[in-house]
Amino acid sequence: MKECSELLQSIHDYWRPNRYGLRPYLVRDGKKHPFALICPGGAYGMVCSYVEGMPFAKALNAAGYHAIVAYYRIGKKARYPAPQQDLLRAIRDVFAHADAWNLDPSDWSLWGSSAGGHLAAGIWAESPDVPRPNALILVYPVITMGEGTHARSRENLLGRQPDPALIERLSLERHIPKDFPPTYVWNGTADASVDPKNSRMLEAALRAAGVPHVAEQFEGVGHGVGLAKGTTAEPWFAHALAFWRAHSENGAEPVAHIERI
Repeated sequence: MKECSELLQSIHDYWRPNRYGLRPYLVRDGKKHPFALICPGGAYGMVCSYVEGMPFAKALNAAGYHAIVAYYRIGKKARYPAPQQDLLRAIRDVFAHADAWNLDPSDWSLWGSSAGGHLAAGIWAESPDVPRPNALILVYPVITMGEGTHARSRENLLGRQPDPALIERLSLERHIPKDFPPTYVWNGTADASVDPKNSRMLEAALRAAGVPHVAEQFEGVGHGVGLAKGTTAEPWFAHALAFWRAHSENGAEPVAHIERI
């Protein structure tokens, strides 16, 4: 059943219309819960929800959290600032649905993987008034648009001959303020897609700004592994939840049922 569900999700992701959207995964108990807003990766050329969206959401549901996967414009529609505008809209829309979806707006986290990590981590530079999450969770993220960037992510976002001013603006390691959200970030040492130096640059910038953070690196793990089951990185999800809880006033109890609407 799990393999079939993931296959159907991958087909959905591939053929999904290239536009903004939200896909909520809600705990089935009628109670208010903290929530996570999830930005899957895909090099700004795809939203890989079947790896870094749906599996994260279901694991979060099982841990007692609501989860919402954000879909943003990609490929030929991904030119900056389209994806950033979509994430800003997603945050507004999720908060607007707080009552209807039983979301606790005082306790939320923002998750981003790969290019989705770049999108999530850069959103406060786009709009400083965006609510800060209790925690920012970044999974093998793209951070820089300069040396060491993921070339396909940069090309999809900025074009083949990007404006140097945009490279500077969207190289996030250069723009980490002291009020940046508490951040958990991890990557694998065998990542051949997104240079691990991206995470190291972010870690250094967080340290310099005095931002609470945890940065982990897992031996022998590559890119696009999602929950990383069966690898040395498998503990990352539990560590991320523990980090979120440490920066939250509320806890969450495991639940048995999941509802997706």
